[in-house]
Amino acid sequence: MKIPKSWSSYISNEWRTVFFSEILNKVNQEYDSHTIYPAYDDVLNAFYYTPYEKVKAVIVGQDPYHGPNQAHGLSFSVRPSEKIPPSLKNMYKELQSDLNIEIPNHGCLLSWAEEGVLLLNTVLTVREKQPHSHKRIGWHLFTDHIIETLNKREDPIVFILWGNHAIEKEALITQDHHAILKAPHPSPFSANKGFFGSRPFSKCNEWLIHWGKKPINWKINNIMQ
Repeated sequence: MKIPKSWSSYISNEWRTVFFSEILNKVNQEYDSHTIYPAYDDVLNAFYYTPYEKVKAVIVGQDPYHGPNQAHGLSFSVRPSEKIPPSLKNMYKELQSDLNIEIPNHGCLLSWAEEGVLLLNTVLTVREKQPHSHKRIGWHLFTDHIIETLNKREDPIVFILWGNHAIEKEALITQDHHAILKAPHPSPFSANKGFFGSRPFSKCNEWLIHWGKKPINWKINNIMQ
């Protein structure tokens, strides 16, 4: 795995420590002996598609989807050919309610990443059909470092935290010039407990406009079937 150039000066020192070398060794062993998602070359896609200097917002997920051909390195996103997962369906429902944006016919969020939304899972790999199987492998310390690095940035960012797992990361966001939007997770088990109606997409853009930034185009174009 290679850190994208735009992020390297901010996280390469951490990446080279003995501790993170041990994490990578564990991950490499997992890829050698099990079916792991996403594909090895896709693990750091969130950083490739959203360069450090272009980050406007961060949406924090948990671990990747654990089914074939789903995960591709962006939180909540699946490859265009795959069925839209339940949590993402609820995100789309809220997007439509919030900004009157048509629900797309696929679940690939690449256009959001290219708009400046860092789609960051706290754990970057998972065994096939074993959710949370890499929870203790050490990835969370690396992604904590990512959040801490962004927290230090003078240019403000909107951190979007859904569910208790993501909200735990709020403690890492200590600079008051950033914005934090919190709500229950969009999964079918909790979406009705406050995610629906939370208006994260318009609120994020309100902050960006307040800071003199270009708002995010949340619209996702349909793909030909």
